[in-house]
Amino acid sequence: MSTQGFLVALAAAHTAAIVAIGYVLLGFVGMALFAFGFVGGLMVWLVARDAATFADIRLPYFLTLGFFVLHKVEERELDFFPALSQLTGVPVPQEGSPLALLLYALAAAWLLVPLLMRRGNSFGHYLAWTFFVSMGLVELAHFVFPLFEERPYGYFPGMASVVLLAPAAWWGVWRLSRGA
Repeated sequence: MSTQGFLVALAAAHTAAIVAIGYVLLGFVGMALFAFGFVGGLMVWLVARDAATFADIRLPYFLTLGFFVLHKVEERELDFFPALSQLTGVPVPQEGSPLALLLYALAAAWLLVPLLMRRGNSFGHYLAWTFFVSMGLVELAHFVFPLFEERPYGYFPGMASVVLLAPAAWWGVWRLSRGA
């Protein structure tokens, strides 16, 4: 198997694992959101050329990463998972369970983007695409969730930070797609 074939298989396995764990932990809605970000990122990576360098995406990457941390704090402090559970009927995942920890570990691969892209490793581009697609598109679901609540449209946990997170990720998509 060629190096590129191995990287495609690794990316497909990474994507499949995240989507499967998302289903087990969060049900169909969670799985669909993970699938959109990771399968979408995988598909773009498979057709995009790896022209961008890490220097091209450095600023949007670190901005998006910082806003993502802020977003996770907002979700945690304002009970995103209980709110999602009320919408979906799927129990809140047990914090610290082996599957939850595995999901976090697989998502933490996004931290490898700088190292891998600086080394010219195509897997770094895959991770960058999944990161920016997930943060720029999937996180917009926070604006859709209130439509399914039995109250007037209003704030849903995590919504405020998406206003910063998504545009930073869009910038990353643009820079990654242009390679400049």
